[in-house]
Amino acid sequence: MTRRLLVHTRTTGYRHDSIPAALAAVGRFDGFAVDATEDPAALEDDLSRYAAVVFLSTSGDILTDAGRAGLAAAVESGTGFAGVHSAACTEESWPWFTGSLQRSRFAGHPPYGPGLIRVEDRAHPATAHLPEAWSWSDEWYDFAPCPDPAEVRVLLRGGEDRHPLAWHHRQGRGRVFWTALGHAEEAYRDPAFLAHLRGGLEWICGGRG
Repeated sequence: MTRRLLVHTRTTGYRHDSIPAALAAVGRFDGFAVDATEDPAALEDDLSRYAAVVFLSTSGDILTDAGRAGLAAAVESGTGFAGVHSAACTEESWPWFTGSLQRSRFAGHPPYGPGLIRVEDRAHPATAHLPEAWSWSDEWYDFAPCPDPAEVRVLLRGGEDRHPLAWHHRQGRGRVFWTALGHAEEAYRDPAFLAHLRGGLEWICGGRG
């Protein structure tokens, strides 16, 4: 079965050079069909034909008011949602997005560099392939407040303070997956990261988990 994704890559803040590689990588995932857009009004349309909406390294406020209403209605009624990397600093002026969908706020990051990720849940399809400790290079996003463990299931933690880097939860009838990873173009050629991303997409579209 092919699952159709609406993948939004609009930016009104920082724009990642990795977006074309990221979009191409998602487009190569077997079992998915991708409609890519940078149209701020794209979520105003009926979203029922999509299994999920993906914000792929978006930034800033990117939607119209009607698009915000369309996204919220779709997720609450069962459409999946994934936020990848700088999606975490998107729509920061919209309380439903930061509070209900993201359950956190982006609070900055140190320079890009290597680090060690601790895998919290090795049963989830986004992390089942990973070792307990995963060496990786990225921008190590901080969040304030961090997602509440009582409200989300943290999948990955990084750094000595073990701050969350990926998590999932349910919002209404929709499944929601966030990963702060994916800054650099080379991430979208890395088998472990691609399996992480694909696993998250599988889950939000109703796969095992």
